[in-house]
Amino acid sequence: MRQHDPRQAPARDEPGRRRLGSFDPVDAYHRRTAKIREEIARNRRGEYTVPTWVLALALAGVIALWVLVLFVL
Repeated sequence: MRQHDPRQAPARDEPGRRRLGSFDPVDAYHRRTAKIREEIARNRRGEYTVPTWVLALALAGVIALWVLVLFVL
């Protein structure tokens, strides 16, 4: 039995392989694990990014603290 390499496109017409239509759970699993591995590799190289909502929340907190210090205290 051949091992699946997530870097290669899955072979669709292998003998003994069932076709399940547009959603194949095995292929979906391999795609998801490949995405996770790629993301971990990017993060280890330092290519991670902070989500926009986290940056917006931090900015709102800084502005609220600034307004609190200037006008309330």
